[in-house]
Amino acid sequence: MKTLDIPTFECETGNYHTFCPISCVAWLYQKIEDSSFLVVGTKTRGYFLQSAPGVTIFAEPRYAMAESEEGDISAQLNDQEELQRICLRVKNDRNPSVIIWIGTCTTEIIKMDLEGIAPKLEKQLGIPIVVARANGLDYAFTQGEDTALAAMTHRCPECNHLIADLTDQEELNLVDTAPNNKLFDKKNKSTKNNLVLFGSLPSSVASQLNLELRRQSVSVSGWLPSQKYADLPALGKGVYVCGVNPFLSRTATTLMRRRRCQLIGAPFPIGPDGTRAWIEKICSAFDLKPDGLEKRENQIWESLSDYLEILTGKSIFFMGDNLLEISLARFLIRCGMVVYEVGIPYMDRRYQAAELLLLQRTCEKMKKPTPRIVEKPDNYSQVQRMHELQPDLAITGMAHANPLEARNIDTKWSVEFTFAQIHGFVNARETLELVTRPLRRRGDSIAGCRNLSKQMVDV
Repeated sequence: MKTLDIPTFECETGNYHTFCPISCVAWLYQKIEDSSFLVVGTKTRGYFLQSAPGVTIFAEPRYAMAESEEGDISAQLNDQEELQRICLRVKNDRNPSVIIWIGTCTTEIIKMDLEGIAPKLEKQLGIPIVVARANGLDYAFTQGEDTALAAMTHRCPECNHLIADLTDQEELNLVDTAPNNKLFDKKNKSTKNNLVLFGSLPSSVASQLNLELRRQSVSVSGWLPSQKYADLPALGKGVYVCGVNPFLSRTATTLMRRRRCQLIGAPFPIGPDGTRAWIEKICSAFDLKPDGLEKRENQIWESLSDYLEILTGKSIFFMGDNLLEISLARFLIRCGMVVYEVGIPYMDRRYQAAELLLLQRTCEKMKKPTPRIVEKPDNYSQVQRMHELQPDLAITGMAHANPLEARNIDTKWSVEFTFAQIHGFVNARETLELVTRPLRRRGDSIAGCRNLSKQMVDV
């Protein structure tokens, strides 16, 4: 049997040309509905949150800024007293169930002891305080969520193993005594209260993934993060966990090492192919045989035929920004595109091993070349390579979009994929809508020019 090798990597040791990780506030506040975020840093960070993600417009009721002044930086002020004053105001104004401190570069540089201060204030205020260091010194912008979820992992309750250790007779007694038999279902013993999914998705998308798994007799016991802080999932030995995003490697490591959970290493549910592989890997962990998944995937591919006509034979180049690049590249290769290069700010090869393997298999299936994967790419070198390759489309950060458009290369902002609903079977169309929009716009422009030229000739 032929074995597939994981693609080789290059590292150009370039800088992270991404948003600041504190931008995770923009989507985490929407998911954790009873939370309040406190970003600790200078005015610059406040300006960023106001202008770039536009958080203040929507999240002002649950977002605050603890601005560091010269007195803080020179250690003339008491950090604990200042943070206590701000958190007390947050408590009185909003009464959140949890306050999440987002540490910035400033707190790293001046060595502010947020982890030491938080437990003291938590005890005084009576509100849980979670500390997440989402500074831009170490992370790409989506990894801000990773640090926040890794911190919340420690606040999840311990899983109760009472049911798992019951004898058959005790199981029957428990079923008889439970109201409406909802507490325990012997038929679903292998899956009930065993699977926790981690990653922040809109409630509608999370519900779609829950439904897809329920069709395979897999019951999801909880999500990290949960919509309510009190509903954080129980974790512990014997609990299976599976991620939905490729930038959550720190959370995955914390779940395994600190909470003793079993990680299901699966491709990520982006595109029909990735979603099917994700569900199949979860089913295999519970010794379940998937039912109707191939038919479900084929139906989705048929519904995407209009987009596939546009993408087949086109080429694409990923500059690297949000760590979704490998999953998107694999999906687009399956759609018939040629991926010249996949730039990515950071790669955890263990966490993305299943995704990399699926990428390799997809390239062989579609008879496409395996793309070059470049970690921490040097943007100057990338622009030179794009000038030579002339891809039909480049997925890039906003800073490079206009210069590339000036070079006659169509672009799409990578940040749009972060905020769009791209997970699961039903959202594959949304993903391809984003990808094809620049190509369709160019096609319409060329058609318009041809019509104009024809009209001038007729005149």
